[in-house]
Amino acid sequence: MNDIALRLVQSDMPEKWQQILSDLITEPKELVEILGLNPEERPPELAALAQFPLKAPRPFVSRIERGNWEDPLLRQIWPAGEEAVADPALNTDPLEETRFNPAPGLLQKYRGRVLLSVAPHCAVHCRYCFRRHFDYAANTPGRRQWRQALTAIAEDATITEVIFSGGDPLAVPDRQLRWLLGELDAIPQLTTLRIHSRLPIVIPQRITPSLRALLQGTRLQVVLVLHVNHARELDHAVAGAMSELQADGLTLLNQSVLLAGVNDSVTALAELSHALFRCHVLPYYLHMPDPVAGTSHFQVSEARARRLMASLRARLPGYLVPRLVREIPGRDAKTTLA
Repeated sequence: MNDIALRLVQSDMPEKWQQILSDLITEPKELVEILGLNPEERPPELAALAQFPLKAPRPFVSRIERGNWEDPLLRQIWPAGEEAVADPALNTDPLEETRFNPAPGLLQKYRGRVLLSVAPHCAVHCRYCFRRHFDYAANTPGRRQWRQALTAIAEDATITEVIFSGGDPLAVPDRQLRWLLGELDAIPQLTTLRIHSRLPIVIPQRITPSLRALLQGTRLQVVLVLHVNHARELDHAVAGAMSELQADGLTLLNQSVLLAGVNDSVTALAELSHALFRCHVLPYYLHMPDPVAGTSHFQVSEARARRLMASLRARLPGYLVPRLVREIPGRDAKTTLA
């Protein structure tokens, strides 16, 4: 078969990642059956499910320890009863993003860079998500509305970096990414594309030859910022995908969230940094959990976070220590705590 014929055959083959994305676990009953859990021990919070449904890809679920309700990966996705706990310190828009949303799909919180909400959906619903209450219906532009956001970027000479976010920007098909990249390539002042995505972790099959070619084809320098909270999220498939992207010349960084019961120990954080480095990924940020409604059981005090960071610096070389940060609405940048 010649090269042209092979490409035609491959273009007609369904992408495995799309099949996985279309077959997510969305019912608590199925999840507990797969993991051999007793649902009477931790019944799902129905009100939380109605507001923020369960979504979990099967490759990610396969890394969860069977029979263990305390598994740090399970804790990130299970709609727990604690989500119903009311806390006046938590709210539905903790970062006040509605203030920084001048056009559909466009957020600008910091000088020199803007965020595009490329997709209104994710492959996994992380229960601590700061955008679990975000108005995606008003931030899912069609082509005409995208033109409004792209024009705003082109007319602001101070903007040099565009961030693809969402939802998860890699949850959209390559054709949508290709169109957006082509539009951004034509804006001369832009130098950098940053992609914030959890998809290569929860569905590493997303790193296809066609996506790699797409990212190599842009004139922009590409930075992929992953979201990994625990070392057990990084299996052989993820490591292979990261090796391919590293070989393509992408800058690979990770940002985590400090979560009670998931990674709030020096051992867990150190193991995560080492595991990331083995995958060619550098730790970048360790975020304090945002004060979003429904996440009181994930909150960690700032004093405890600072103590953890002091112990982590004593254990790891500097290049493996992420910066502990908190995002405070209206500030010129994220606030570094340690």
